[in-house]
This record gives sequence, structure tokens and C-alpha cells, in this order.
Amino acid sequence: MKLWMKVTLITVVFAIPAFLTGRLIWPPAPGSGIPSLALLPFFLGLSVVEALSFGLGIAFLIYGWPVMSTLANGSKRMTWAMFLCIVWLLISWWPHDNLHRHIGLNLQGLLFIEYGFHVTLMFVGAILALCFVRLLHPSHRGNEIRRSLSEASPEVN
Repeated sequence: MKLWMKVTLITVVFAIPAFLTGRLIWPPAPGSGIPSLALLPFFLGLSVVEALSFGLGIAFLIYGWPVMSTLANGSKRMTWAMFLCIVWLLISWWPHDNLHRHIGLNLQGLLFIEYGFHVTLMFVGAILALCFVRLLHPSHRGNEIRRSLSEASPEVN
């Protein structure tokens, strides 16, 4: 089976139960209200996208490491950091939004969500940006890249 088919299968296999169980695991806060019929499709669409992102995050967790391990020029720490950041960026939306609905307007709960999800998403974005810059910056590239460039064009050193 091709990798894209495996990723699609795992994504769907995890997305369906995530979509169906979100409200069971995190029931709405008392008095949180019910969306109007005009808004309901948008909330359902958001739940579908979050569940698919969760499923894709699981698929990336399962199949992404072999690809990631070849990227960071031999730096295991940077590779693991990028891998875990990507997984968190994909998986965290499902519990994040479900917790928002479950917490309602409880300010202490909202503060926990802010730090537990929002701040960590900012943090992993910064880590990925740093890793990306390090991968592109010549002083952090492997000798093989420099050697292949110099072989392709002797003037480049």
C-alpha cells in the first residue's frame, strides 16, 4: 500500500471517532447555549476539520519520522524538535476547541487553555521557524551540501 493511502486511512480511522466522541469526552458547559441552525453547519465543519487534523497528526506520528530523520543534517535534537512540533500543531486542535466548549466562560479554565494550547502553539511555531532558518543558513548546513554546490559550480565556495 502506498504511503499516501496509509496516511489517508490512519487519518480517517482516527478522525471519525475523534469527531464522534468530542462532545462525550468534553460535554458543553452548563448554560453555554445551542448554536442557531444558521451557525450549526459552521461549528460542525470546524469539528470535522479539527478531527481530520487530529487524524493527520496521528498518521504523521506513525509515518512521519522516517522522512523527518533525513532532514536535519544529522542533528537528532533538531529533528526530534521539528517532529514533535508538527505533531503538536496537528493534534492539539481537537482537545483545544473541545475544551473551549467544555470550559465555557470559566476564566481560570480559559487561562489554562491559553497557556496549555495558545502559548505552546506560539512556542512550537518559534521552534519550527528557528529550525527552518538553521536548515537554510549556510553555516548550519552539512558538508555534503557545500561539497555538492562546489562540484556543480567551482566558483561557489
